[in-house]
Amino acid sequence: MAAVPGPPPGPPAASPTDVIHNIGYRKYDGPRLGRGYARKSLYSQSLRGAYGLGRSAKSKVLPMILLGAMCAPALIMVAVAVFTHMTKLPVAYTRYAVLLQAVITLFVASQAPQSVSRDLRFKTTPLYFSRPIERVDYVVAKFAALATALFLLTALPLVILYIGALLAKLDFGDQTAGFAKGLVSVVLLSVLFAGIGLVIAAVTPRRGFGVAAIIALFVITYGAVSSVQGVAMSQEKYDVIGWLGLFSPITLIDGFQTWFLGATSAFPNASGPPNVAAGLVYLLVIAGIIAGCFGLLMRRYRKVGMA
Repeated sequence: MAAVPGPPPGPPAASPTDVIHNIGYRKYDGPRLGRGYARKSLYSQSLRGAYGLGRSAKSKVLPMILLGAMCAPALIMVAVAVFTHMTKLPVAYTRYAVLLQAVITLFVASQAPQSVSRDLRFKTTPLYFSRPIERVDYVVAKFAALATALFLLTALPLVILYIGALLAKLDFGDQTAGFAKGLVSVVLLSVLFAGIGLVIAAVTPRRGFGVAAIIALFVITYGAVSSVQGVAMSQEKYDVIGWLGLFSPITLIDGFQTWFLGATSAFPNASGPPNVAAGLVYLLVIAGIIAGCFGLLMRRYRKVGMA
């Protein structure tokens, strides 16, 4: 006769030696600063990183050299204006950034990948989004930080020129108006260049590829536009020269400030956009590129955040 199975065995009885160890974890009871503080911290850290602050000494070398290269011509111009008693500055405020576009391009090419490529390479972006920070906060902080860094790079020489002009006792009203126009110009340039640089840098985690691609875009587009404008000038097609400026970032800024701010253009015919309609197109293209860059960054980080 088969034995009737008994009830299943219960859990083992607790041993009198079992102990719950307290390893020191405690619940955080301090203030929770939220998204705003996180966004501000990311902006501050990215802006400092653009000039190598808070990083190794080697990281400071290139941005500081480029900052010095931007300011050195302004210091020389100021010295010449003061000691030779010139009646006006050698270069207009709105022309300064256009003349030193190579330095600005190198700064964007070196710092845009530094800002975003390392996060992609080491896959740290999902860690950002696991905190009380969203994708739009990340994009806004990075975009604003690089634009601010570029503004500091381009505005500081203008401040030097302005102070030097006042020391040389040039007309206060004319210099103040020119300085204000120069600031408007470099604000637009900073936002436009930052957006383009970040979009290219965010495509690849390889910093070297990002650097090369950014330099290639700015150099090739400017060289192509300048060459075709020269051909149009030789054939006396002056209206075409103005429209061609739409196809390069630096000539976009040049054409816009010529039309809107009354600046002297670097175009071969020195006239900028041919009419008011063309000037409005310049403004719309600049706004469209900036908005498009922001949208592309949002799309890029929507995918990256899921990795």
